[in-house]
Amino acid sequence: MSPHRPYPEGVKVLLVVVILAAVIYLTIRVIERRGVVRPKRRRDEPRITGPDDDPDFLRGLDRPDDDR
Repeated sequence: MSPHRPYPEGVKVLLVVVILAAVIYLTIRVIERRGVVRPKRRRDEPRITGPDDDPDFLRGLDRPDDDR
């Protein structure tokens, strides 16, 4: 190490990467808090449902299968 260089080159690169990662992380957090990334669903849009939300499907689970 020379007397004019207090840190090795690798430490400088690591420091730049850490600072860049922190800036990107904080920017994403601010954008998410403002709701820009995730648009809100309107009230009149139908909700996506699965088969366990279907009353006919649930009603059919209690019936014994005649095919066996």
